[in-house]
Amino acid sequence: MMAPSWIDVLDSTTRACSVHDRDDLVQRLHARRKRLLDPKLRVVVIGETGQGKSQLINALLNANVCAVGDDHTTAVPAIIEHAETPTASMITAGPLAIEGPSREPVPIESVTARANTEPTAVRAEIGLPRALLAGGLALVDSPPRSVEMVDSADAVLMATDATSELSAGELRLLREVARLCPTIVLVLTKIDLVPGWRSVAERNRAQLGQGFATVIPVSATLRLAAAKTGDKALNKESGFGELLAWLHNDLLSQPDLHARRSVAALSTTVVEMLLEPLQEEFTETQQPGTRPAVARWEAESRRLERLQREAARWQTMLSDEVSDLISDVEFDLRDRTRQILAEVDEYFEIADPARSWPEFTEWLRENLTTVAETNSEWLLDRFEWIARKIGRQVAPHRADALPDSLPRDVPADAVGDLKLPRVERFGVGQKLFVGMRGSYSGLLMFGLATTIAGLPLINPISLGAGAAFGAKSILEERGNRLKRRQAVAKNAAHRYVDDFFLTYGKHSKDTARQIHRALRDRLSAVTDELRSDITETAKAVKQFIDDDTTRRATRAQEIRSSMEELVRLRQAAQTLVAMRPRGLIA
Repeated sequence: MMAPSWIDVLDSTTRACSVHDRDDLVQRLHARRKRLLDPKLRVVVIGETGQGKSQLINALLNANVCAVGDDHTTAVPAIIEHAETPTASMITAGPLAIEGPSREPVPIESVTARANTEPTAVRAEIGLPRALLAGGLALVDSPPRSVEMVDSADAVLMATDATSELSAGELRLLREVARLCPTIVLVLTKIDLVPGWRSVAERNRAQLGQGFATVIPVSATLRLAAAKTGDKALNKESGFGELLAWLHNDLLSQPDLHARRSVAALSTTVVEMLLEPLQEEFTETQQPGTRPAVARWEAESRRLERLQREAARWQTMLSDEVSDLISDVEFDLRDRTRQILAEVDEYFEIADPARSWPEFTEWLRENLTTVAETNSEWLLDRFEWIARKIGRQVAPHRADALPDSLPRDVPADAVGDLKLPRVERFGVGQKLFVGMRGSYSGLLMFGLATTIAGLPLINPISLGAGAAFGAKSILEERGNRLKRRQAVAKNAAHRYVDDFFLTYGKHSKDTARQIHRALRDRLSAVTDELRSDITETAKAVKQFIDDDTTRRATRAQEIRSSMEELVRLRQAAQTLVAMRPRGLIA
């Protein structure tokens, strides 16, 4: 037996759903395939509440099998099939998950009423010996606004009364039904109650558009009355003749056509469901999805350029700061030593170094030590300030950007020993010699002067003058010798302070250069680390961008191929029928 022409399209659609991980659609298509291979044609009757849906089925079958009336609303589907003898059952499901469905025989006239009020009822099944059903037709009375049953329908009858044209809700229902089952007949009910039903039917046809659904006006009341009386004219007036002719000639006689139309509609709908997320994903692959990564890469590149520029700037700034610092420290050292020398000169204007040298030496050493410590502290404080200033510029967020500590030791030989300079001693013999030399001059000078007056050379006056001149000579010599000792002491102190200035000045400069190198090397190492980190980060981000671009391109090609396959599948589905539904389905 040759397989139906639509089965390959349906199977291809099922495989496509499986490829795209839509197991829900796979199960739905498997159920639809099984349903289409069943030779029995299922016609689902739908419609909103109060539109005469159940009465329509009763009139078609000429039997009150569906409960009608304002107090009866279809809650569960009722399936009516052919049977040699009238039968009816209510299928119920147990309240527990482990309890399966059960079948309960119920009288035909009350089965739907029972099923609609029974909380555990799943559906009602009815069998009738009717010629319409004997041809392989099954009618399904569905709950209002229910679309689930349409998924398994070969054709759909939608009931709407003739009191008004199709509402917005009915139009939405038709659009949804058309996506699942394209074989639709709009049955305009209750025409016996509306004199202007023909204009309503025309407006409905205009709303639906050509080729979307057939509109057949009927009256179930006239149909049932004609069946009781056997009035053929009344039966013709009911409009059911056209509906039955459609069921026999258009539906039952062309099952393959309707199966192909169903598969075309279902496959098209499923393919569009598969295409929609693919199209969204494809659009996403065409967008620059790595904008944050690109922005970060550009930011890291700018940061690296800025770091390279700043490296030259901070090194120049560090050199300038150190040069200024060395100049300031040297000036401070010179100024402090000059003040000490001024005090030394002032001190030795009065003091005798022969007597006060030990006290002076201790005082000078203490002052020079204080100068060295103060100058060193100032040097280190200024260097710490410079280090923090440059460190904030190089690596503001790194606490380890600066050396742990800076050298603060004052050299032990900065203040050496000051020895007493060689000074003349003014002893007793020297005093006698100087006194006698002065006395002789005074005695001789005044003795010669008094000889004019007739006095002898040695007389009391000359002797007194000699004693006075001797004492004056001793005093003058003592003063002169003190001045010479003070000058010698000053010169010794000056040389001592100069030696301190040279020794400590060199140490200060050496310390400044040492700290400069240590600080420069540490900041250079930190800069290199930052440069390395930034470079590695930029490389990683660039690699991510490249990988993402490659991935997007690969995925875009995969999506494009999948979409092309789905489009070909949709085209194959659309070729199953010569006419596609138009109007509301578009």
